Amino acid sequence: MSYGQTSKEIDWRIKTDPEGKVFGSARKELWREILKDNFMKWSSSFFNDKIKKLIFSDTPKIKFISSTNRFNEDSQLYIIPQNQRFLIKEQRAKYNIGGLPKIYYKNFPSLAGAEKRLVERVNDGSIITRFDKTPIPENSSDVVCPHFLELKWAYGCPFDCSWCYLKGTFRFRPNGKEPVIKDYGKIGLHTKAFLEEVQTPEILNTGEIADSLMNETSDGPFSEFIIPFFETQKLHKVLFLTKSPNVKNLLEIEPHNQAIISFSLNAIPVAKKWEKAPPILKRIEAAKKVYKAGYEVRIRIDPMVPIDNWKESYLELVDLIFKDLIPERITLGSLRGLQSTINGCSDTSWVKYLKESSNWGKKIDLETRFTMYSEVIEYLRSKYNYEKVALCKETIKMWNGLKMNYKQISCNCVL
Repeated sequence: MSYGQTSKEIDWRIKTDPEGKVFGSARKELWREILKDNFMKWSSSFFNDKIKKLIFSDTPKIKFISSTNRFNEDSQLYIIPQNQRFLIKEQRAKYNIGGLPKIYYKNFPSLAGAEKRLVERVNDGSIITRFDKTPIPENSSDVVCPHFLELKWAYGCPFDCSWCYLKGTFRFRPNGKEPVIKDYGKIGLHTKAFLEEVQTPEILNTGEIADSLMNETSDGPFSEFIIPFFETQKLHKVLFLTKSPNVKNLLEIEPHNQAIISFSLNAIPVAKKWEKAPPILKRIEAAKKVYKAGYEVRIRIDPMVPIDNWKESYLELVDLIFKDLIPERITLGSLRGLQSTINGCSDTSWVKYLKESSNWGKKIDLETRFTMYSEVIEYLRSKYNYEKVALCKETIKMWNGLKMNYKQISCNCVL
């Protein structure tokens, strides 16, 4: 019998209660249980050897507690949760960390005008850092975008949307926007440091430079790794932003009170033409699954494009969303393009819609954008009595024209 097989036999006998709390099992009790199904197969020395390997390996799977601090028959054995198995001496030494990583703070101006002392980054900023690339808007053509925290667990995306800004962001990388997953040990240490120290409530966005669900079919799904961290506290939340319908792991994670799942959607004809990603109907179906499972669900309809019969297409999308789903909030955005994005795209057929400039790239003309937003917002209000709508990277002039207060923005990326 292999080491892997024996470790599984040991693992499942260390019981958990219905709420997921792990009960300890004395070594001698565990041995009696093992004997029931493995009589004459396992010797006590074989059993003890396997237990020691599970405890004292470089990546331990179980721990023991003993009144004598020595491993013996009365030692209580506990499974180490998957997301805590990296917290061992060797990993901390790897990153030259004596304690947890340092948190750096800075005074940031808010959209309302006042300054607030917030986290700038954790340690070197390679995992947790504040997105502050959009200047605080001053002129009517300046875009509004609150400064939120990124949890940069990975970068890249497996999908190939024509206007993807990652094509510009990663244009100098040899493999472009091909997905790369960062070291879970470092992610865990930085996240743990943040959650233990920071007292101002924040959302950590995992989908700014990566699709948040792009690693869900691997042996170590990101959702299973990161959500348990956030469930240890009630102050901060983790945001998943995705075009993926792969929510199987999310449906099996309990509890998940501190996780928000946001789906990026578009009108079906727009998605078919320019988004090389899973079909819209599959994304909506996935959104409804996690909604029924009790997750907070947000929707981004972005980027809206004024194709022929755009009104019918976008109102149809709203109807598809609101059948058995009420999003916690909806964020609307229209087609836009930084020059770096345009330069990095092979299909630039969408660029013809961009008519004017802002401090965040080129945009559809103001009148068309205003009409598109107005029609969708009014439809949400009149048919579904729905008011929780915000705009993404839209100008002060647009916010004012729609009689919306950008200084109290409640968009996709903030609490």
